[in-house]
Amino acid sequence: MATTAKIARDEKLAIAKKNKTPKLACRHRNRCFRCGRPRGFLSKFRLCRICFRKLALAGEIPGVVKASW
Repeated sequence: MATTAKIARDEKLAIAKKNKTPKLACRHRNRCFRCGRPRGFLSKFRLCRICFRKLALAGEIPGVVKASW
């Protein structure tokens, strides 16, 4: 799922390539590969906290279990 920010950035880069202008300088932002959310990102799993929780509770992430003590 692409977000509107990603689409806008890609369009700007495509226009820049056509016009032979230098590439836009922007910082890399880690995003969830499922939903594209930029905040609450867990780099080990490449997921946001919301998607991580859904998948962990469904048992789809191997080795992750809910804590209980």
